[in-house]
Amino acid sequence: QVQLVESGGGLVQAGGSLRLTCVASGSIYNIQSIEWYRQAPGKQRDLVAYITSGGRTIYANSVKGRFTISRDNAKNTVYLQMNSLKPEDTADYYCKWTWGWAPTITWGQGTQVTVSS
Repeated sequence: QVQLVESGGGLVQAGGSLRLTCVASGSIYNIQSIEWYRQAPGKQRDLVAYITSGGRTIYANSVKGRFTISRDNAKNTVYLQMNSLKPEDTADYYCKWTWGWAPTITWGQGTQVTVSS
């Protein structure tokens, strides 16, 4: 069974940085894409960043130039480096992996990020 475990969230002041980590365990193969989403209280879950199997990245306009998604294939790990954080970045952050031949979608449990002004 594939599981995703996120970490790295916390409380940070505006202008600060955090690095989120999402580690996949289990028999995971043919990883097609990995995405980070976020969901603020009372709002929908929105795509933040996306990385394909070939390493192509896409970012939401609101985080371009501040956030960087990267992956370590050998460790089945994806990162989200978040710099110049703003209060509006406050949300629960989730990673989502699309993998396998079906394909299968697996979500992490989320990690909370709070940015104080």
